[in-house]
Amino acid sequence: MNRGIALEMARITEAAAVMSGRWVGRGNKLAADAAATTAMRDTLNGMEIDGTVVIGEGEMDEAPMLYIGERLGLGGLKLDIAVDPLEGTTICANGTNGAIATIAMAPPGGFLHAPDMYMDKIITGPAGHGAVDISKSAGENALLLARSKGCDVRDLTIVLLNRPRHKKAIDELRNVGSRIQLIEDGDVAPAVATGIEGSGIDMVLGIGGAPEGVLTAAAVRCFGGFMQGRLVFTSDEEKDRARSMGIDALDQTYSADELAKGEVFFAATGVTNGDLVRGVRYFAGGARTHTVVMRSASRTIRFIETLHYFDYKPGYTAEA
Repeated sequence: MNRGIALEMARITEAAAVMSGRWVGRGNKLAADAAATTAMRDTLNGMEIDGTVVIGEGEMDEAPMLYIGERLGLGGLKLDIAVDPLEGTTICANGTNGAIATIAMAPPGGFLHAPDMYMDKIITGPAGHGAVDISKSAGENALLLARSKGCDVRDLTIVLLNRPRHKKAIDELRNVGSRIQLIEDGDVAPAVATGIEGSGIDMVLGIGGAPEGVLTAAAVRCFGGFMQGRLVFTSDEEKDRARSMGIDALDQTYSADELAKGEVFFAATGVTNGDLVRGVRYFAGGARTHTVVMRSASRTIRFIETLHYFDYKPGYTAEA
């Protein structure tokens, strides 16, 4: 795959972030998501690729999706696309930390066609290899990761979605003494941050979205981190849906390599501030964005800070 795709991906997520960033704190998550989706679709359609969306926007949010099976681009290199134009729609609507615009690309067949349901996940940086395992308890995994990293368990920061289903894990982590960060939405950004030295995030645990798990796996492949995920079914209908998407082993535990195969690219631009990237900052006639771009083939991680001048980007002046 052409390494130049990385810069093109930054352009895609920057556009989505700038357009959705105008909705930060305005209490309308659907409008914010629509702005991000439109900007991302328009930018993708201007690229010389033959792209197919295989991981689309979450249907549960009743959002204006980049839908599974949608074809994008002017033609050219065939790519599968995993996308979340605005990961953390509620975060954006409330003006809190952690909303990002994110995308991943891989050769055809590179991504698990994960249905829009739950996935139990564990994600760490490279230190997690040979140490942690999704079958172990949260407290045990914290102690094992601390040992692998050569630090005190009290120095770890572990992120979980603030949900009743995670009460047991939270209690265990508090009992062993690790630091906990509970988030209300958007687990992709902290999961990616586990692979960034100095981010302050060591591990992400718990049940979140399966499509977000595939996006996360793309990034994990790029920074050599550790990830396991297994689908969580809440009904027979969900099991039937998984089978219809080609998933036969419903109890399988997936590694990052199985969720995102081959040479993959990942990009995310901050909409609001977070541990991974900073949010969009507007100034008279323009905006400043902060983006991370990763490539698995070279394990390159680039942070890109960009100034956008709206006089030269008419699409960025559209009414929000």
